[in-house]
Amino acid sequence: MYKVQTFNQISELGLSMFPRQEYQVGPEMSDADAILVRSHKLGQENIGSNLKAVARAGAGVNNIPVDDYTKQGIVVFNTPGANANAVKELVVCGLLLSARGILPGINWVNTLGNDTEYSELNKLMEEEKKKFKGCELAGKTIGVVGLGAIGAVVADVAIQLGMKVLGYDPAISVDAAWRLANQVEKQENLTSLISRSDFVTLHLPVLENTRNLIDRKIINYFKTGAVLLNFSRDAIVDNGALLEGLNSGRLSRYVTDFPTPELLGNPRTILMPHIGASTDEAEENCAIMAVNQLRDFLENGNIRNSVNFPNLNLERSESTRVAIVNQNVPGMLGQILSILAERDINVIDMLNKSRGEIAYNLIDIEGDAMEEILGDIASIDHVIKAWVI
Repeated sequence: MYKVQTFNQISELGLSMFPRQEYQVGPEMSDADAILVRSHKLGQENIGSNLKAVARAGAGVNNIPVDDYTKQGIVVFNTPGANANAVKELVVCGLLLSARGILPGINWVNTLGNDTEYSELNKLMEEEKKKFKGCELAGKTIGVVGLGAIGAVVADVAIQLGMKVLGYDPAISVDAAWRLANQVEKQENLTSLISRSDFVTLHLPVLENTRNLIDRKIINYFKTGAVLLNFSRDAIVDNGALLEGLNSGRLSRYVTDFPTPELLGNPRTILMPHIGASTDEAEENCAIMAVNQLRDFLENGNIRNSVNFPNLNLERSESTRVAIVNQNVPGMLGQILSILAERDINVIDMLNKSRGEIAYNLIDIEGDAMEEILGDIASIDHVIKAWVI
């Protein structure tokens, strides 16, 4: 029986994907095999002796100490693309709100008393509507920074809106490149994209090289009056530099899903309460994807969409399967296989992959994996975990 501890409110549709006869699932689970989480901040105190995996029902993993968990052989999954449509639609909303006087217009209308005569109301609107004039998106240029699952669909919808689309992503994967519409004009560097764009939208993870990516130097490359949209993370933008850009008029608007105290009340900002993935559909999609990835890992040892381990898939046979996590140093596989050979255990199939400082092995063997064998493997220097699936 597998144990999965949950944090936050996880979609019931996703949780129903766990077979009840094989899984115990809930927030009260102790010494769990896996954790399923949304935004709850995890730490060392959440690591039990059996914990092998954490699945984040969402794309960002800032609430999980990934480096610490990696050192202890814990796989961290996320669900890239599961909430892409929800975020894409909010980006479109942000584009429209920044281009047209929608919010000021609504606020003005709501200041009018309900005792205003209809004819007077029409006269007022005709007189005042010029204050809320904006621009159309069609024909404008948008720069999409980060061309992963969300950036790609934002680029698609911008094309459908009649915009010219520039794209920049130095770390774009082969799969992402294939998904990208051929109308997207790829840029060699960030400054080239920014200097040519009327709107710039950010779709990047927070990494060492993306933290404060939009700083004073970069803001000086924006067109005067450009709009910056940030539906990634607040840490990607240096707020001090941003405020300087807004106050000088270099930027006309900043639209973000990540409000910070210094931005509250600024008339040039449009701040949303982190609702990019807050739709029923996105929460269900993320939960279903996270559950399926956890199940495939716990039941078969396969890894898909991990942020710290290599992707690995070994077709399951009727044999016994052993999973081993070790530090990525030379000679490890030879030592593991020699232990099996010494006990006349035949290897039927195996797969070994590494990512950075971690390596992961799936080995199918004939017969049973005795506790003694697992103990011998686990005692090898640089082996972190070993278990039977």
